Amino acid sequence: MTAEGRAATGPPQVTDGAGTGDDAAVIARSWDEPDYFAVLFRRHAPDIRRYVTRRLGVGAAEDLVAETFLLAFQQRDRYDPDRPDARPWLYGIATHLIGRHRRSEVRLYRALARTGLDPVLAPFTDQVDARVSATGARRQLATALAGLPAPHRDALLLVAWGDLTYEQVASALGVPVGTVRSRVSRARSKLRQALGSTDPSALQEEADHG
Repeated sequence: MTAEGRAATGPPQVTDGAGTGDDAAVIARSWDEPDYFAVLFRRHAPDIRRYVTRRLGVGAAEDLVAETFLLAFQQRDRYDPDRPDARPWLYGIATHLIGRHRRSEVRLYRALARTGLDPVLAPFTDQVDARVSATGARRQLATALAGLPAPHRDALLLVAWGDLTYEQVASALGVPVGTVRSRVSRARSKLRQALGSTDPSALQEEADHG
């Protein structure tokens, strides 16, 4: 089968086995063994799913994660083999797809700001009031996130919820590192204004609970 034919077949089914080698090696091997791309899915799909769920909710997460890895599989010939960690690449694809759902994302944050009930966490706990509604800061945070320009929100949440470095975010978004630093700085400044004394780094704690 030609490279073009392999790229058009879609992602393989997940199979057993942890796989060996860094991400670049896995992607390279998948050209001759397409099923081996499933190793990349097993390694990174849980983190990508958590990130997407925090931004769009449970309902959209599964489809968007599947689409992320489908596109990654189809575009793997473009992957830079000098990058052993594929997370920035995968987060970049996911973030681009999230961009098609901006209104849904903003509605999610506004629902939290309005009710104090996080629709992402609610299905997973019987202690919603204790874990989600106990602090007004969460409502303020949701309002602030909804009001951020999309590029600023992307950069901030890739750092806070994707746990990427500025350099990795730059790679994910295809922008200079200085642009990422500027966007994150401006986003954090707006969050500080909205949250008062609350540390915007609490975003990471929000992600951990998600």
